[in-house]
Amino acid sequence: MLRKLNLELAYFSGRAWFGARGGRDSGGAGIILRFERVRPSSSRPGPAGWFQPSKRSEITPRFLDRTIRALKRWEYDIIGMDEVCRRSVILDQPRRFVCLTFDGCHKDLATWAYPVLSRHGAPFVIYVPTAFPDGLGEAWRLALESIIAREARISLMIDRTERHFTIRSVSEKYELYEFLESWMRQLAPSDLSLAINDLCKRYSVDLAALSRDASMDWADLSRLAADPLVTIGSATVNSFALANLKEAAALREMTMGRAVAEAALRREVRHFSYPFGDRSSFRRAHVVMAEEAGFASAVSAIPGVVEAAGRTNLRALPRVAWDGRVRSLRAMRVLLSGVTFAPVQPTRRADGDNLFTPD
Repeated sequence: MLRKLNLELAYFSGRAWFGARGGRDSGGAGIILRFERVRPSSSRPGPAGWFQPSKRSEITPRFLDRTIRALKRWEYDIIGMDEVCRRSVILDQPRRFVCLTFDGCHKDLATWAYPVLSRHGAPFVIYVPTAFPDGLGEAWRLALESIIAREARISLMIDRTERHFTIRSVSEKYELYEFLESWMRQLAPSDLSLAINDLCKRYSVDLAALSRDASMDWADLSRLAADPLVTIGSATVNSFALANLKEAAALREMTMGRAVAEAALRREVRHFSYPFGDRSSFRRAHVVMAEEAGFASAVSAIPGVVEAAGRTNLRALPRVAWDGRVRSLRAMRVLLSGVTFAPVQPTRRADGDNLFTPD
């Protein structure tokens, strides 16, 4: 992988070491890490050989354990999101921080991640789209992966036209997955639901059961929320890209997600995650909505470092997504040093939205 090679070269060149000591011009006050799933790796290929697109969003419990041990050895402070907010507005501190965050409410977070994090006394954040613990969410990417892995030929409606794809090789399966995942992400919520339900019916996939089996319920989340090391944040109701919604619908998704989580857990939910969180999935208007909705923070998936002294917008916090196919702690150290990307500067989108202006 080219990215892994570049990270390894940066490590051995010494850039990670200089960056770690470089203050706000390199590593800022700290970094928020973004993970999704934590589960043991399989040594056996699946039904489609090594077609496993979800591997990029998975890490193993062993790698999580190695990461936390390394963070302690490298003298990073592992902190929760409330402390991230505090350090973002005060002067630079001698030690940099790392905040561990997990998107979604995957069942394996309770089964595999929590025992590791608890054993280390490491605080962490889970961002919950509330339709999933309610048993109403649609895990469309898991369904799409399952169908492509199993089938050699797929037919579906795209833009009112019946399309047919032959996918006998692993490379063909990856190519189709990337195409359909990108296409579905851009659909309006009702169109996305129609598309994935049509596909599941054609190929006998029980979407509701698949989604429930993959997600924690409120009992699971309540047990985690009882631990003071665990912060439960909101990620809307249905985890739709906010840019695909009208503004009123986007605000409703944000406020209802928070209200449902607070009612179910009987505690305040102060922190938010933009679904998907890349530059195409939310706009400046949604950053303003996050503040109006009363969230203390909102995280994106746009890579960057968190600056101190109020230089980073708390409702557009950058996060570094970890690619689970990379299992090198050297690569991790380079990312944490901040040398692979400049501190996030105010970024003007083509539509005029300025996402990262401090509050």
